[in-house]
Amino acid sequence: MRDVSCRDQSTTVLGTKVAMPIGIAPTAMQRMAHPDGECGNARAVGAMGGVFILSTLSTSSIEEVGAAAPNTVKWFQLYIYNDRDVTRKLVKRAEQTNFRALVLTVDAPVFGIRIADIRNKFTLPPHLSLANFEGIKATGVKSESDSGINEYVKKLFDQSVTWDDVRWLKSITQLPLILKGILTADDAAIAAGLGVAAILVSNHGARQVDFTPASIEVLPEIVKAVNGQCEVYLDGGIRQGTDVFKALALGAKMVFMGRPALWGLACGGEDGVKSILSIIKNELDSVMGLTGCATLEDIKKEMVVHESHYSHL
Repeated sequence: MRDVSCRDQSTTVLGTKVAMPIGIAPTAMQRMAHPDGECGNARAVGAMGGVFILSTLSTSSIEEVGAAAPNTVKWFQLYIYNDRDVTRKLVKRAEQTNFRALVLTVDAPVFGIRIADIRNKFTLPPHLSLANFEGIKATGVKSESDSGINEYVKKLFDQSVTWDDVRWLKSITQLPLILKGILTADDAAIAAGLGVAAILVSNHGARQVDFTPASIEVLPEIVKAVNGQCEVYLDGGIRQGTDVFKALALGAKMVFMGRPALWGLACGGEDGVKSILSIIKNELDSVMGLTGCATLEDIKKEMVVHESHYSHL
């Protein structure tokens, strides 16, 4: 019994107003899914009014995506390489191409054991390369006996990264810094204390360590731990509008999807991604109307109760 005749999904993240609280998480090598790759994905997100995060390991370069989707709100996901100058140059290129934030992945000093990649001896197809690089850094995702991506990461990523490197990264850029991969309240409190702009709660698509919790399970404790010092987003497990609603109710400012966008891209390129986003957006609109929420601010944590609550009644 509330007026939901006009429903508004807009929100503000890092000072920028966006039309919906749904964005695309960084996923690597998108031209394996469709020739348009990251460019088509970014255009689709821009058309729908969300946020696109470009992966360091993309098959379209920072500059290509910037030119293809100039009006899309774009953030750049970052890994720290052994050669710090590589990372520094990526940061500068993102700044120069009007990306609005950096998203540092903090849960991947090494990559997890991905059995399918090992079994298939995963190799980037020869007609593609990691477009942000030249030489071995562009073409080095290949293997004769193991996973090419795991071998690439083992050779080139810095496994010694600590909180000091967050300070270092903040010192070389004016862009807001988001940490992706936080799963505990303790780490969230440290990150907030370092002055990061946001935390992206994520378990890396559940591909790093078996039995890590789902992102949604740890979201409430992280929101509580940061206590408003920075924004909190969620990545992982978003498959329908009710998932978005639950994450927002539990304190996320915005959610990000990886696999669903790749499914859309593989099926229909840019239009396929638009279709996926339209489905999720329409489902969120429906659940907002049916729960009496005209705006995102109307979505309250009391609207979501964990199933364990009922098992103790």
